[in-house]
Amino acid sequence: MTALDTQIAALLRRVAAEAILPRYQSLAAHEVIAKAVNDMVTIADTEAEVLLADGLHAIMPEAAIVGEEAVHADPSLSARLDSGLCWIIDPVDGTNNFAAGKPPFGIILALSDGGATQSGWIYDPLTDRLCIAHKGKGAFVNGKRVTARPTGETPPIAAISTVFLDPAARAAVQQRIAPYYTLVDIPRCAAEQYPRLVLGVNDISVFERTLPWDHAAGVLFVNEAGGKAARPDGSPYRTDQHGQKGLFAASSPALFDEFVTRSSAD
Repeated sequence: MTALDTQIAALLRRVAAEAILPRYQSLAAHEVIAKAVNDMVTIADTEAEVLLADGLHAIMPEAAIVGEEAVHADPSLSARLDSGLCWIIDPVDGTNNFAAGKPPFGIILALSDGGATQSGWIYDPLTDRLCIAHKGKGAFVNGKRVTARPTGETPPIAAISTVFLDPAARAAVQQRIAPYYTLVDIPRCAAEQYPRLVLGVNDISVFERTLPWDHAAGVLFVNEAGGKAARPDGSPYRTDQHGQKGLFAASSPALFDEFVTRSSAD
C-alpha cells in the first residue's frame, strides 16, 4: 500500500466506525428519507459524507470534492468533475440495503483528474475488505494484487439490473441476453458488484445509470485487474460524462466483447 492508501484506509475505517456501523440495523424511521423512487438516504449517508470530505481535504487540500449527497442538494457541484483533481465520495453505497438492515453496502472513494479516474477505493465495513486500484499500477484486495478471473461457468453469469430500463430495453434483455447467460440478481450495491467481477463470482454486469460516485472506482478496479469495463461502444468511462447512460463490465475482455455482440444483435 502507498502512503496515500494508508491514509485513506484509516479514514474509511474511522468513518465506518463513527458514522455508519453504529446505525446499522438501528435506524429510526425519521433517519431514512426517500430522495426518489428506489433511492434512499439515511443519516449515516449525510454524516459519513461530511466526515469523509473533511478527511480528504486534510489529505489533499488542493483537490475539489464531489459527494453524492452534496450534489443531490446542489447539482451545480458536478461541474467540479470537469477539470483538475477531484475527490468523489459515495458515503454509503447500497443505501437501500443498509436502510433495510442487510448487506451488502460499502463506501466508495475515487480521485479523478480532468474527468479521468486516477485512483479508487471500495470498502466493505462488515468484512473489512478494501479494494484499491491506481491507474497503471494494478488492483489490490487487502494489500494483495488481484487478477480478474471469470467464473468458468457455461453459460456465463450475468448480473443485470432492469430497475432503470424502459419496457423496450427490458424486452431486449430477455430476447438478446437471457438465452445465452445465467441471469442472477444484482446486489444493489456497486461496492459489491464490481469486486464480484474480479473475484470469480460474476462474469458480466450491466449498468444503466452511471453516476461517478457509483462507478468511477469500480471501473478502474476491474480494468486494472485485467477485466474490462467501458461504455457499450467500447469507449472509456469518464467522470465528466454528465448524464450519459450505459456501462458494461466483464471479468475478461473476451467476455466483454462477446456480450457487446449479443446485446447489439438484431
